[in-house]
Amino acid sequence: MRRSVLLLSLLACGGTPNPAGKDMPEASAKTTEEADAFVKEVDAGLRKVWTDAESAQWTLATDITDDHEKAAAKADEATMAYMSEVIPQATDYDGVDASPETLRQIELLKRAAGLPAPSDPEKRARLAEVSNQLASMYGKGKWCPEGGTPDQCQDLAALEAIIGDVSLPPEKRQQAWERWRTVSVPMKPLYEEFVSLGNEGASELGFADMGLLWRSGYDMEPDAFAAEVDRLYAQVSPLYEQLHCHVRAELNEKYGESVVPAKGPIPAHLLGNMWAQDWDQLYPGLTPFPNEPSLDVTAQLEKQGYDSVKMAKTAESFFVSMGLDPLPQTFWERSMLDRPEGREVECHASAWDIGMQDDLRIKMCIQPTQEDLYTLHHELGHNYYFHYYHTLPVLFQSGANDGFHEAIGDAVMLSVTPTYLKSIGLLEEASTTDEAVVNQQLQNALGAIAFLPFGRMIDQWRWDVFAGDVQPDAYNAHWWKLRQQFQGIAPPAGRPADAFDPGAKYHIPGNTPYMRYFLAQILQYQLYRGMCEAAGHQGPLHTCSFYGSKEAGERLKNMLAMGASRPWPEALEAATGTRQMDGQALIEYYQPLMKWLEEQNADRECGW
Repeated sequence: MRRSVLLLSLLACGGTPNPAGKDMPEASAKTTEEADAFVKEVDAGLRKVWTDAESAQWTLATDITDDHEKAAAKADEATMAYMSEVIPQATDYDGVDASPETLRQIELLKRAAGLPAPSDPEKRARLAEVSNQLASMYGKGKWCPEGGTPDQCQDLAALEAIIGDVSLPPEKRQQAWERWRTVSVPMKPLYEEFVSLGNEGASELGFADMGLLWRSGYDMEPDAFAAEVDRLYAQVSPLYEQLHCHVRAELNEKYGESVVPAKGPIPAHLLGNMWAQDWDQLYPGLTPFPNEPSLDVTAQLEKQGYDSVKMAKTAESFFVSMGLDPLPQTFWERSMLDRPEGREVECHASAWDIGMQDDLRIKMCIQPTQEDLYTLHHELGHNYYFHYYHTLPVLFQSGANDGFHEAIGDAVMLSVTPTYLKSIGLLEEASTTDEAVVNQQLQNALGAIAFLPFGRMIDQWRWDVFAGDVQPDAYNAHWWKLRQQFQGIAPPAGRPADAFDPGAKYHIPGNTPYMRYFLAQILQYQLYRGMCEAAGHQGPLHTCSFYGSKEAGERLKNMLAMGASRPWPEALEAATGTRQMDGQALIEYYQPLMKWLEEQNADRECGW
């Protein structure tokens, strides 16, 4: 969702958060007809600049060159210039007598700049240049030995392969972990400039900083939203703490006290992922009941000759089974499903609708693995959202809140149960014993539950940086303070004085707000439970698959078609019957695992 870099989490309801604490506006001098004409003109203008920017960014992401970087920066600059012009005009319509649809678009426009640019043309051009430089530095990032040859360089994929190979000795994986973080060191001065310019743009829109602007998009005061995040995390963190306790104990037994202490944080390089944001690679060594049939379908995908198209078709078929439309033929013609030869590309998976006219695409270097099969369900969730709201005005072409967009495909993915995988020939046995359930839930939790504190802390770091509470010389120290606080994770060794480890995570140089991913982890289980209810499921929640349920599909389509045109509580109610985000569905889903983890940890000292 590249447009989300420019279009922030949209205002959820018709009311307007008031971060400055100002009095409610008096009646506007503008007429109803003028307000209608304004939103119509803005709709056309945004379509033009966003389409140009999306096209340029697609070209850059699928063929990284200096010329394409310059073209993308130019397109982003044009977007910033247009939004710098029209967003201030939106305040002229405060208090206008107009239709709810017109008023909602005006309010959404006020908060539509995820990267607010200063009005000064030179500063605006510089912000666009810096933003694209940061993204390109990440995409082209490689570690190269001093005095070595190009063929000795290692890109992210090569270094991730080392991190993910849990059979390798810890020192080898630590080396790969440290090498990737050399890529982000040159980003730090650019990021300082980026923060300064972005905050200047936010200030011109009436916000103290970009973090306040970002937090204003959830139909509540920014401080209230921060408190809501704390409430949601408090609901689900006990499950993470039990998972952390068990994994740390197992790694301590494997590596010894000198590598993984029995108490305290876990070294980040030992969790199988470059950012320790999921721990999936640990599952083979942590399988609770190894005599149960394996749940990993990677071997079957390879054995059955799944290529990138067949992988994507399999994910599409789940949505189609629910009565949703097949993807348009242009999706298969225009997507980047494989890493192309002879050019630099950004393989980070993403979904696109260039032009907001059902030009659906994904960008991904697909491998025949279980992880990529799940990722495809996630990305197609974005595409189906695009598809069902693409006839709405552009300011309504977004999720009900930004967590919804990330949650759709993941809610569907929860229905990819062993029974379903057996039905499509990817599992020979689909055991449903208590032991098999714990196996499956631990495998899921090493991804989904291990992610929760990481998803919670990324934007906390940015909020603190944007607010000026953390100065540039403390960027890295604060990053690790938060990682230890929320994740119980620590770097494998002391970090160099010039380290900028936040830049080693795509979403920081790419300026993609991250709270959406945390909210999505909460929402996906709520949406899943809602669709299971629509499908008439009986029994424990984790046993539900709504594959083939037209009733679940109808409930999903109704919500998708709303986009951001209605308040997010209404969208949530349409899909789930409740108007409040809540972590209880997640806790309900993982009850078998929680019980097992508490038994394993009964005599351990948990926490860090």
